[in-house]
Amino acid sequence: MQMIADLHAHTLCATHAFQTMNEMAAAAKAAGYCALAITDHAPAMPDAPHIWHFANGNALPRVLDDVVMLYGAETNVMDTKGGLDLPQGHLAGLDWVVASIHSPCVPGLLTEKEANRIWLAIAENPYVDCIGHSEQENYRYDYDLVTKAFAKNHKVVELNAGSFSVRKDGIPNMKKLLTACMENGCHIAVDSDAHSAWRLQTALPPLYAMLEELSFPQDLIVNATRENLVKELELHGRRCAKEIGGILL
Repeated sequence: MQMIADLHAHTLCATHAFQTMNEMAAAAKAAGYCALAITDHAPAMPDAPHIWHFANGNALPRVLDDVVMLYGAETNVMDTKGGLDLPQGHLAGLDWVVASIHSPCVPGLLTEKEANRIWLAIAENPYVDCIGHSEQENYRYDYDLVTKAFAKNHKVVELNAGSFSVRKDGIPNMKKLLTACMENGCHIAVDSDAHSAWRLQTALPPLYAMLEELSFPQDLIVNATRENLVKELELHGRRCAKEIGGILL
């Protein structure tokens, strides 16, 4: 199994990551990817870039080292109503938006009811593309109920390799979440959440093994083929879809 893109990666614009954008693009090319989404942490994280960073995409090339680049953000859930730390106008202008729960922004545990409320609200947000590392044990939700809402609203559920190193308590939840996605026709993305070039190139094999064990269908994996990725961008109404489709297809 091999993905054609990584849709969740970080640069040293956040100081707990280690590579420049050019270095991440070069690593993606070496890994055989044709596309890469840069999704640096949005401003509520302690070492995140300034909000201006997420409104300056015109300063960046669409293709870098033969890799098609998507410029987005990993936004932070800020409350149990599904509030995020970037304004809707900023989110609308990005290529790919991941929404995630991080403990500096939502400290402590959530009840299942609270977690359901968050994700059902985010399912209605037209500018969120992907649900980041939501298998975390501290934020368990009703996978069947919520993935039905995600599927209805074209939200992609992420299978995140970072959980194998920093969120190990969520690993047992991954199969349950994947099974719910498969049963409800919810699309997924298989991502590294890489904070280094090394992780970008080496993180995915445990996820591949899990997908193969479940016989997860390729047509539900948005970064499994070029066609899947372009179709997903079109489905989300992203302005970059036509440009990226013209390059990839």
